[in-house]
Amino acid sequence: MAAGDEPGPAPDFGPIFPLAAPPGQGPGWAKLAAAVEAQVPPAEIETIYVFRPIKRQGREWGTAVVTRKSGSPDARLRVYTAKYMLIVRGKDRGQTKIEVVEVALSPAAVLAQVMQATVDRGGDTEPPVELGPAVWYEGR
Repeated sequence: MAAGDEPGPAPDFGPIFPLAAPPGQGPGWAKLAAAVEAQVPPAEIETIYVFRPIKRQGREWGTAVVTRKSGSPDARLRVYTAKYMLIVRGKDRGQTKIEVVEVALSPAAVLAQVMQATVDRGGDTEPPVELGPAVWYEGR
């Protein structure tokens, strides 16, 4: 560059690597959301906790904890675990295995403690992300 020349703006070539999807979003999560909806009406969902998905050997595993209003006088929440395994590479790409199971009836305060303890015991460095039902069911 000659003296006095000023560099112009860098050209925009777009992202070199695709940006990561927001928590709870993507093809595996979309299939899991549909499976949860088959058991839990979206209007009754209180909170969705999503854990960071794990990707290994052409597969992706995701886990969410879904809380549902129970209508009980003590304001307990019905708790479901929802898991998926999505094949992301190979000839079986796009196939999934999904499981949604009701596992507990719990006060909201206890659930928050359990979520933190799960992170502590599992050795995960990131706590689950707390989402509202609109993330999966907006416009429904």
